[in-house]
Amino acid sequence: MGGQSSKVAVGPKPNGFGMNDVGIDDIAIHFPKIYFDMKDFAEMRGADYGKLSRGLGLSAMSVPDIHEDTATMGANAVTQLIDRNGLDPRNIGRMYLGTESALDGAKPTATYILDMLTQRYTHQFGEDCFRNCDVVDMTFACIGAVDALHNTLDWVARGGDEDGRVGVVVFSDNAKYDLESSGEYTQGAGGGAILVRHNPRLISIPDTWGISTTPVHDFFKPRREVSLTSVITHVLQLAKETGQNLKEGLAERMVKHLPESTVRRLGIFAHGEEMIHVHRDEPVFDGQFSNRCYQEAVKTAFLDFRRRAIKSGRYNSETDTILTEQWVRIIMHLPYAFQAKRMFPDVFRHDRRNEAVWQEIVTEIGDEPTREEFEDTPEGEIEWDKAQDVYRRAISKTEQYKKFHAERIEKGQRASSLIGNQYTGSIFLAIMSTFESDYEDNANIENNYFGLCGYGSGAKAKVFEGKVSPSWREVVSRWNLFERMAGRVAIDRVTYEALHKGLREDSVVEPKGEFALVEIASEGDYEGARTYRWVA
Repeated sequence: MGGQSSKVAVGPKPNGFGMNDVGIDDIAIHFPKIYFDMKDFAEMRGADYGKLSRGLGLSAMSVPDIHEDTATMGANAVTQLIDRNGLDPRNIGRMYLGTESALDGAKPTATYILDMLTQRYTHQFGEDCFRNCDVVDMTFACIGAVDALHNTLDWVARGGDEDGRVGVVVFSDNAKYDLESSGEYTQGAGGGAILVRHNPRLISIPDTWGISTTPVHDFFKPRREVSLTSVITHVLQLAKETGQNLKEGLAERMVKHLPESTVRRLGIFAHGEEMIHVHRDEPVFDGQFSNRCYQEAVKTAFLDFRRRAIKSGRYNSETDTILTEQWVRIIMHLPYAFQAKRMFPDVFRHDRRNEAVWQEIVTEIGDEPTREEFEDTPEGEIEWDKAQDVYRRAISKTEQYKKFHAERIEKGQRASSLIGNQYTGSIFLAIMSTFESDYEDNANIENNYFGLCGYGSGAKAKVFEGKVSPSWREVVSRWNLFERMAGRVAIDRVTYEALHKGLREDSVVEPKGEFALVEIASEGDYEGARTYRWVA
């Protein structure tokens, strides 16, 4: 098959795989049944659809319906996984959720998922069927589910093959940005579930991980503070705009007398707070800075992985000189479909610097810039970053890189184009997209290695690898990923904005054969608690 190196799948190596491998046995994904077409988005925002489509690879974004949230999307995916594999919930020892769209500041969203699953399977397996299942949320922006996978692989491996440990990793997020912001076009939503156990039918993952962690503020969701006076002033300003005749200083007088007001008696600001603490799903972010953090983190984690893999004997530093050539497919975190295409040139360069192929590229595009060429000032740092970006783009346009991308990375971006950003699930959507595309192409990828690169803002990257199992086709044949995406319903601008603002009251597509959010308590001792049910 095109793109396969002769150094791929040459048999077991030290730290390789045997009968007691641990890895991913199956993956299930749930995405909303509605989507917003990027052509309609471009028209709504006056944007260049060609840039969104051909430049970033965006065709559609999944949008959660009224009855959907992080918990329902995750629970629906786990249900697929259990039913498809005939799992007994009593044998699932842990269920770790990776998310950055948690529904509560203390109660794990994973417990809501467990509640729904218990409702669903009590009749068949008993009301305590999940009582001994360990659950928790893991949050590190978009890499949280990779962290959950890393942790669960260790737990399964520690039990040994005879112990038969079964773990499920859940990923679920709503990638939501402010309306008319620069990140709005990268939205998306969905949830998934990964079955982890010994002797996996899909892909085995060894215990060699490259890691890069740097504390930065490229993307985050802070707890914001807003003064009570400013909130009341804003409300009164809206009243004025609707024709109400209001006196000056009314906001200050309302705050002064608030301790005796009904608002205080109901428990809101009951302790005399003057500041309101607000959490929003929409992030604070710097897109260009985040791209630089992504590039640097993935590159550094890759170099760390290469060092560890060579030290362990997994790769030979003399014969496996270009490590990325050992991976028949490369799976990346994709906040938008073409992110890997635009960001991977940095790893491509560092992996080939001492090889003849790199000299061919330098002859074509010139020497790479060096830091010494620029002044040691803030302005010089900016110019250095610009020069690096220009050089990366030049690398991406070479025939060597375009061939490498087409053979190893491109298949992973196909599903992302149709769904959008999945946050913690983006890398797993990419691996499903790759496997299903290879299944449709009848590709011979068994016993070959995949390289996987996860990233989470804040910032951390993890690079690891997996070996494709001989039975991968049996697993992938039941996914029907692209077929299911083709059956979704498109929404218009009015519906999209109503859903985004939380103004719509009824579901666009009524839930059927899935879990649905039916109530969020608005008062009493359980204010804010969520109630779900299975809709047959």
